[in-house]
Amino acid sequence: MNITKQASPLLLSLLPEDFTPVSKSRVEMDGRPVIHSRAERSDGVHSGLGGEHISIVEGEDGTLLGFTRMTREMAQPATLPSEDVARDVAMRFLERHAPDLLNKHDIHWIAPHDETITVNNRESEQTLTLTGMKVKMRSTKPDQLWFWVIVGPNKEVMVFERDIFWVTMPGHRRTEKWLHDSWLAEKQQNPSPGEH
Repeated sequence: MNITKQASPLLLSLLPEDFTPVSKSRVEMDGRPVIHSRAERSDGVHSGLGGEHISIVEGEDGTLLGFTRMTREMAQPATLPSEDVARDVAMRFLERHAPDLLNKHDIHWIAPHDETITVNNRESEQTLTLTGMKVKMRSTKPDQLWFWVIVGPNKEVMVFERDIFWVTMPGHRRTEKWLHDSWLAEKQQNPSPGEH
């Protein structure tokens, strides 16, 4: 199968020239069917779980439910946007990709947030820390689900996740983490009953 021909138009619209789609699969998020798509560097460098990637989760109707850009360009040291700039970039992103949330949310906090990727430098691996300003919000719609936009260096959106169901006690998210490589790696090692 030619994954590029099968790739989500939404994913393709978010990719820089040096990334190409590598996978697309139907999965479930909080019991509803969604599509998880992933792209990696076209040259194959730093590929696989934990490496550089751009991934999305979208609803069957094409609604963007999540986006992550884990690339070297987001690595520290880098200048982070201020809280005001992060808020402005987040609002512009919502206006384009989640307009239903734009005027129906409360901002809970804005603060730095770290992620990591692994890159190969000659004969060794190196872990890079990617830092962005996380604008964490909660919907004021009846569902009161959580969502956030993480704005990295150069005002680039690093992460967007929406419709996150949080379990207050014991304090963790219920919603699957399809955009998180550490979760995907754990899921591969410990599949749920009935999964292959």
